[in-house]
Amino acid sequence: MATTGTSRTPLTQLSSWKALEEHYQKIKDLHLRDLFAKDPKRGERLSTEAAGIYLDYSKNRITSETLDLLLKLADEVGLRERINAMFSGEKINVTEQRAVLHVALRAPKDQVINVDGHNVIPEVHEVLDKMTDFSNKVRSGEWKGYTGKRIRNIVNIGIGGSDLGPDMAYQALRHYSDRDLTVRFVSNVDGTHFAEATRALDPEETLFIVSSKTFTTIETMTNARTARDWALRTLKDDAAVAKHFVAVSTNADEVKKFGIDTANMFGFWDWVGGRYSYDSAIGLSLMIAIGPENFRKMLAGFHEMDEHFRTAPFEQNLPALLGLIGIWYNNFFGAQTVAVLPYDQYLEKLSAYLQQLDMESNGKHVTQEGQPVNYQTGPIIWGQPGTNGQHAFYQLIHQGTKLIPCDFLGFYQTLNPLPPHHDLLIANMIAQAEALAFGKTAEELKAEGSPDYQTPHRVCEGNRPSNTLFLERLTPEALGKIIALYEHKVFVQGTVWNIDSFDQWGVELGKVLAKRIIPELEAVKEPELKHDSSTNRLIERYRQFKRKA
Repeated sequence: MATTGTSRTPLTQLSSWKALEEHYQKIKDLHLRDLFAKDPKRGERLSTEAAGIYLDYSKNRITSETLDLLLKLADEVGLRERINAMFSGEKINVTEQRAVLHVALRAPKDQVINVDGHNVIPEVHEVLDKMTDFSNKVRSGEWKGYTGKRIRNIVNIGIGGSDLGPDMAYQALRHYSDRDLTVRFVSNVDGTHFAEATRALDPEETLFIVSSKTFTTIETMTNARTARDWALRTLKDDAAVAKHFVAVSTNADEVKKFGIDTANMFGFWDWVGGRYSYDSAIGLSLMIAIGPENFRKMLAGFHEMDEHFRTAPFEQNLPALLGLIGIWYNNFFGAQTVAVLPYDQYLEKLSAYLQQLDMESNGKHVTQEGQPVNYQTGPIIWGQPGTNGQHAFYQLIHQGTKLIPCDFLGFYQTLNPLPPHHDLLIANMIAQAEALAFGKTAEELKAEGSPDYQTPHRVCEGNRPSNTLFLERLTPEALGKIIALYEHKVFVQGTVWNIDSFDQWGVELGKVLAKRIIPELEAVKEPELKHDSSTNRLIERYRQFKRKA
């Protein structure tokens, strides 16, 4: 059995993996219509509920034997040991020699999680208390801008995890936000993003939150300097920066150089990865928007799912089930994508957030020991809220040539009860899962009077797998549970694939090359270009048109 820090038997040589390969050959052509016909209670049997989330996984191309073999795989790769290692603060991010402790960000005050013999929980709550105090001052009007005006606009400047998380969560929890505050997010180094985000804002009433661990991230700091220039054109005095800018960072020297009072610097730790960080100080903009009480309710939701994942047996463990079923499609059926389809408009940015969470974590091509993998790792994650997606890409899911497993996510209650909207919304969600599973045969179409020339075009094969997740309603607690569920699903799959889900070296390469190209684009004299012929030509053409402009 695998343990943290030890070399592991190659995945495809494990007995459970080989058994799954044999099992796949036996059941790959089974149809969900037949599976349900043989087991009238399948929908009840293959469902479970925990932490306020009901999961129906019956519309998957699996049998009881499939589940048993997947659970054996989880045991054989040492999933339980790996979970315990993460929660106990072991340095499971092997390439950066760091602990992986986003779970500590939402742990209660009396919990003890040690990193290098030091309990990190008191520090977490110290930062949370500091965020709470600051958020209350902004929300109450006690914190004022340089000219004495109340802050009415919050602009978060970050990129990647410092943007996608708080932006997604703000949109998701907008129902709970202070509508007297305008909250916007700037991430793209494209100047258009900054220009549009600050359009019609009054600098005297605007607070910028600059989120960068090192305070040197090129996109974030370019936008931050532009924001400072934008503010000072009105405020005139450099001293105003301290009243209109705060930092989420660990680099006090750079924060101070920028002009931000380090008393208004909110820290975090190297054991928090960017894509796992919005429940840290990175979520300061969110806390200001929804209030500290709601923010802490969200943390409680995270923690409830953390505890479920840590303690529940895998056959009833939501992240483990989702992760293992995803392995089944990714590695045996050859499915390359997963569609996440929330049926709630507030979750319009959830799929984009999960793209980073999953694809940056598990888009890896070598094992933890540095050996090339000979199997698929992370899938492509995509999606859009229903019912919009139904009029865009569902056609391909229903009748295309690609197998696309889907996660449907819905709520029993809406936050905006406008009859009959919610019933219609949920009817569509349930119907889509049913249609994907069972399809429509030529015989059924003919019995309904379909013309012969249309019938082949109207046939839907079905047998398209999906999970359906139901929660009561979209609350701060519910959002925390959903995000933690997907965080841990990613962890499960990374464990099976034996990859480091917590580094992102591929992201760094493009940044390094961009730093080399920037001076070549900006040089007054023609630079000596030493790239490949394509890159050289692109730089030359850009410079040529830049001169004309």
